[in-house]
Amino acid sequence: MRVWLVRLVRLGVAAAVVGGLLTAESSMWLRTAANGHLYTVATVPAAPVVMVLGAQVYDDGTPSPFLEARLELARQLFAAGKVKAILVSGDHMDWGYDEPGNMWLWLNSHGVPAGRIIEDHAGFDTYDSCARAKRVFGVDRMIIVTQAFHLERAVALCRHLGVDATGVGDTTVAKFRDPWLKASYREYGAADKAAFDVLSGRDPVFLGQHETSVQDALNQG
Repeated sequence: MRVWLVRLVRLGVAAAVVGGLLTAESSMWLRTAANGHLYTVATVPAAPVVMVLGAQVYDDGTPSPFLEARLELARQLFAAGKVKAILVSGDHMDWGYDEPGNMWLWLNSHGVPAGRIIEDHAGFDTYDSCARAKRVFGVDRMIIVTQAFHLERAVALCRHLGVDATGVGDTTVAKFRDPWLKASYREYGAADKAAFDVLSGRDPVFLGQHETSVQDALNQG
């Protein structure tokens, strides 16, 4: 084997080892930051707001099973009196694709009053949703709902960004084994991105001006 090829292989191995160590450190940080803040619908302490993180919406506006499961958790929390308002945060980068709008429609059609649902149309990723909840909507304390494999990262990021966040995770869609496993594996790469976002202290893709819509919903009593 030529010397240059040996060196190239060694460099690749070293890079893989370093990358693996960084991912492990990032994952451990997320786990530690979220420790003690993950609950079930029955056990989670009450909070003013629950934030539903966006996921895929089909062309006809129907939420994907993963998103519908998140919305159902938020509905249960509202029905149980655990929260007074629901913030739906997702992707509306393309005019023809509107996660928050369709999340609003689902919740409203399942018994949540219109005035209690607030839409964040610039929640392009978990970091942006957390940052905007704090800096745009003025949320200081909330519950986050998402799938269980995503929950540690979501809670850790929100807490780092100044929100007293707890989390409730869905496991019902684990019955869709292949999508669940693929999404779970993607969390390793997402952990690295989360660490980069925190270390860089970046602003959300779109910050925007302060909105009073969450407080207006809470003021309804």
